[in-house]
Amino acid sequence: MDDLYRELILDRYKNPRMRGTLDPHDISYEDDNPLCGDHLRIDLRLDAEGRIHQAAFSGEGCAISLASADLLTESIVGKSLEEVRKLGKEDILEMLGIELSPVRLKCALLSLKVLKAGAYGLAEAKDLD
Repeated sequence: MDDLYRELILDRYKNPRMRGTLDPHDISYEDDNPLCGDHLRIDLRLDAEGRIHQAAFSGEGCAISLASADLLTESIVGKSLEEVRKLGKEDILEMLGIELSPVRLKCALLSLKVLKAGAYGLAEAKDLD
């Protein structure tokens, strides 16, 4: 089963569905992982009800970091900011479907950290460790 998820990660890394920027956007936030140099930005466009109508990510990083960002931005379209605020590391790990070392976990969670910081109005994302 791990091989299937590894293929998913490589596919999302090589062929991201949600990569890009939104201009104009309602929410945009970016941050990096200083341990490895990964850098991500997530842009959100909201509809009249405050639900995420469009989401996109941009940046540079390893396969885990970029696959995580692609899967996460795809999964939040249609969700409210309140629903996004409730997402946790378990949600990311479930999307990725493989065991990760502590260093790779930081890579996988960067997209969640960036998303939550934006969803909380550019406030510091709470510690995800």
